[in-house]
Amino acid sequence: MTELLTIENLGNLIMLCFLQAVLGFDNLLYISIESQRAPVAQQSAVRKWGILIAVALRIVLLFTMIQLIDAMAEPFFILNWEGVLEGGVNFATLVFIIGGVFIIYTAVKEISHMLAIEHLDTDVEHKSGKSAAQVVMLIVFMNLIFSFDSVLSALAITDVFILLATAIILSGLAMLLLADSVTRFLEANRMYEVLGLFILLIVGIVLLGEAGQAASHAMHDPDLALKFFGYEVIPMSKTTFYFSVIVLVAVEIIQSGYTRKLNAERRTGTKH
Repeated sequence: MTELLTIENLGNLIMLCFLQAVLGFDNLLYISIESQRAPVAQQSAVRKWGILIAVALRIVLLFTMIQLIDAMAEPFFILNWEGVLEGGVNFATLVFIIGGVFIIYTAVKEISHMLAIEHLDTDVEHKSGKSAAQVVMLIVFMNLIFSFDSVLSALAITDVFILLATAIILSGLAMLLLADSVTRFLEANRMYEVLGLFILLIVGIVLLGEAGQAASHAMHDPDLALKFFGYEVIPMSKTTFYFSVIVLVAVEIIQSGYTRKLNAERRTGTKH
């Protein structure tokens, strides 16, 4: 135990906690939005149970990946449709594709619903259409999809299981503390839910990009990278992703402020 108490391990733990916090932002956003589909009285419990179960499964996933990472890295098959679709496909590739497609589908479906909605009361009833158990299962499933990215990134820093598990538990506690606050904020500021859905749309695209390089990075072989019509699928960098998020948030804040100012001036003009 004492050999774990080193400056290097302490630095790794701090870095892992920071990494989990950064990569967990989109996860927390998904949990906050998806939990609103459960019956209103059970939404807080759904968020808590979803996060608790998902954190436990994430630790199991971490342990499994440490044990089987070499076996998981080997491509299942090689795509060789020359000039159209080429590259290797391994377990990580499938996880990223399934997760990316599911997130994009969820975001597009909810954005379409918002465009079609006529009354806010109808919207509230629609969001209560799923049972608590269904929402918990969706949160747990998507948490594991998000976990795959963060676990792979964490393993690049250290392979000490205790440090990795500690960082995951701390990130889970942070999500438990923040989930209700984020959800209340989205409920009080409905325009930001639209923003959140567009961020989720970008997250889905990021995951599809990660799928393109999963087998290549695992086997350290650039020839295994996925290529469509001769163009290599390159993942979006985290810097680009968070810059895009910051720009979207800044535009939304400026737009909201400008709209409030216009409405105030119109009210003033109407009174005069």
